[in-house]
Amino acid sequence: MDISPALSSWAPPRFRPIVYIVGGMLIALGITMLLPAAADAMAGHPDWKAFLVSSAIASGAGTVLVYTTRCRLAGGLTLRQAFVLTPFAWLAITLFAAIPLYISDYAQLRDNFTNAFFEAMSGLTTTGATVIVGLDQAPPGILLWRALLQWMGGIGVIATAIAILPVLGIGGMQLFRTESSDRSEKVMPRVREIAMAILLIYLTLTAICGIAYWATVMTPFEALTHAFTTVATGGFSTSDKSLGNWNSAAVDWIAIIFMISGALPFVLYVRLLQRQKDTLRNSQVRTFITFLAVVTFAITAWLVLSGRYGFVEGLRYAAFHVVSIVTTAGFATTDYALWGNFAVGIFFGLTFVGGCTGSTTGGMKIFRFEVMLVLLRSQFRHLLYPRGVFPRVYAGRLLTDEVIGSVVVFFALYFTCYSALTIALMALDLDFLTSASAAAAAVSNVGPGLGPVIGPTGNFSTLPDAGKWLLAFGMLLGRLELFTVLILFFPQFWRD
Repeated sequence: MDISPALSSWAPPRFRPIVYIVGGMLIALGITMLLPAAADAMAGHPDWKAFLVSSAIASGAGTVLVYTTRCRLAGGLTLRQAFVLTPFAWLAITLFAAIPLYISDYAQLRDNFTNAFFEAMSGLTTTGATVIVGLDQAPPGILLWRALLQWMGGIGVIATAIAILPVLGIGGMQLFRTESSDRSEKVMPRVREIAMAILLIYLTLTAICGIAYWATVMTPFEALTHAFTTVATGGFSTSDKSLGNWNSAAVDWIAIIFMISGALPFVLYVRLLQRQKDTLRNSQVRTFITFLAVVTFAITAWLVLSGRYGFVEGLRYAAFHVVSIVTTAGFATTDYALWGNFAVGIFFGLTFVGGCTGSTTGGMKIFRFEVMLVLLRSQFRHLLYPRGVFPRVYAGRLLTDEVIGSVVVFFALYFTCYSALTIALMALDLDFLTSASAAAAAVSNVGPGLGPVIGPTGNFSTLPDAGKWLLAFGMLLGRLELFTVLILFFPQFWRD
């Protein structure tokens, strides 16, 4: 006797596809938990039991959700269902991903759900902020789980940016729809083929990065975990000193290469494989690389002229930290807050930039700055020549009023949310530098902030629990481009 129709009555029909998809994700999450369980078992650490139990819980919950809400997804999701699915999927996965951390034997996470949830949210949103002190002595299962969360979050970010956000028309993302009525704009005929191609590229980059790290001074385990977090531009490390623990120029330059690789549009790699001629003329990529080069040169000049480093060493440190912050990876090799106010000011500004759309990065994204520059140039020309007609063109395409309005509203909402989060943190009696940089690091999914508490050599462990929950919400806001989360708070959204 099939009882699933009776059991499915608990889920309204319009939410059934959402619950069904989330259930499948939880099953996959539960299976993934077996990897850190195996790592702890091989190391003789008792936390393998925590991961095994958590795997059973996540897989069991997912199986129940899938079985009781079985439905056909051939017709796709409605616009409202897509809006609901995105934040609820990330939130559900975060809640279950926090379980093994919460029930582990690791003192800083055991029985502290705030810390466990914060760490899981930071991992899945590829933020990289951590509450763990003493990573060098942490059990392998927790270290591997943190890295896996960022790796899974990275591919999830790409999928969301390519398949969901452009359809929702959020913040100008509709510029990058891979499926449109014009077949010339399609990278491949179907979204599933695009997803498979991107997954293979993501796996390949991760494997090459891991081998490159292993060829330096890292152990195989260190190379694997850092490959996961570098390509995902996440920033979690196995050491409190981050990549500075190895003090290796080779490690730094490998990280630079693969952080940039993760910050480029993954659809671009697909086009390269297809040998499309216009691939290398991508406006976002040219602007992104040029921006990195200019800022790196400025910081290098500052370090050399101030006598802090020679040119070669200054270039290495400047390039590493500029790339790390702009790509929102958040790795560090030294405390750049000691480089003087000029450098600190630049790094604070870089926190908001981000990489290219369709990449693993957070931040505001390069293309939005390009659109704003197009808009400003058009406005200045109109002031000089009031009767002139100046088309607003981006990457060879005429910008519609819908796209321009979406980008402008995104900028306004972004800084409104950032300001509100900063003020809320200050209300918890945190100083301005800590509050402002923590808010920026969370909303932009960067990781480290500024100051002695949460700076490049600090962490978020001493912040009050209320502050950690606020920052976790900020991470989710930034990762899902604000609108996807905030629209759920409008009563009109839930009305039929």
